Amino acid sequence: MNELAEKTLHSKTIFNGKVIDLIVEEVELPNGETSTREIVKHPGAVAVIALTGEQKLVLVRQFRKPLNGILYEIPAGKLDPGESPEVCARRELEEETGYRCQEIKHLVSFYTAPGFADELIHLYFTNSLIRGTQHLDEDEFLENVEVDLKEALTLLQEQKIYDAKTVYAVQYLQLQELMK
Repeated sequence: MNELAEKTLHSKTIFNGKVIDLIVEEVELPNGETSTREIVKHPGAVAVIALTGEQKLVLVRQFRKPLNGILYEIPAGKLDPGESPEVCARRELEEETGYRCQEIKHLVSFYTAPGFADELIHLYFTNSLIRGTQHLDEDEFLENVEVDLKEALTLLQEQKIYDAKTVYAVQYLQLQELMK
């Protein structure tokens, strides 16, 4: 057993939600002491860096209740049970933006907040967009915005782009630009 691992002594689900579950666990620490861990269980998600033919980054502008504010984000969404990340990425891109894509490439997967959550986001890239029809969920309200790299960097500086997946996307595009 890894000398840093924590052994679960007791686990209790205190909330089952539509998007997350909340688990409280009593654990034995490596030094033999006990502690409590609050864990958010999440089914995983995808996000898509989508570039138009004019090299504009496709963003969605939406209100985020936990922050009580509006953010500009790359299209993203939760995995459905049994759904592959690539299928989800294609679905979310079309639902949120109206764009479909011919080709899509997986870039990286990363945990959003491993200190308390197991959410894993799979990040994809496409620049082969085809205009389709937007299909928002009944409780989803957002606006599509297309920006060039300079505008995206301004949104980042103004803290209008403020979430990790979109910050990563902008920095990824900036590095690609510098490496040409």
